[in-house]
Amino acid sequence: MIQKEEVLRIGYFAKPHGIKGELSLVTEHELFEDEKDPYLICEMDGILTPFYIKSFRNKNKSVILVQLEGIDDEKSAKRYVNQEVFYPANRLKALLIDDSSWQHFTGYVLEDKTQGMVGVITGVDETTINTLFRVDYREKELLVPVADELVVSVDETQRKIIVSLPDGMLDLTKS
Repeated sequence: MIQKEEVLRIGYFAKPHGIKGELSLVTEHELFEDEKDPYLICEMDGILTPFYIKSFRNKNKSVILVQLEGIDDEKSAKRYVNQEVFYPANRLKALLIDDSSWQHFTGYVLEDKTQGMVGVITGVDETTINTLFRVDYREKELLVPVADELVVSVDETQRKIIVSLPDGMLDLTKS
């Protein structure tokens, strides 16, 4: 059984597209391109349920047209209008690390899994080879590398990124 902490909200189904059961998935994420067996998750009657993707195509930058297995007509697709859509956190984490729009995370809370709340991400520094989050930490600026090995999870709903910072990183603040 899929647990809530194993998934991240990625968007919602806006409306059916056409008469063959395609759904318009509104999302900020580029999904499925490199996935071997892509699926989405929706909460149905209180249970997180996977739906395998038969086909997909990008409509524009924020909408993906998705054909789910078992949904083959407009009437069946209408059942999913305004349904929140989730994605496995372990698959999405890698996509978020490769995402080019890091500004999306400005305003998120950065939390270390052992130290607790670090601060709010105030900006993103992409001027160096390594992208860095600018974090307001104890009224000083802390630069935190955006690295897959540091990110534990991303909670889109609570706008929070949980990281596992190396020992001593919180001592490296800019004056």
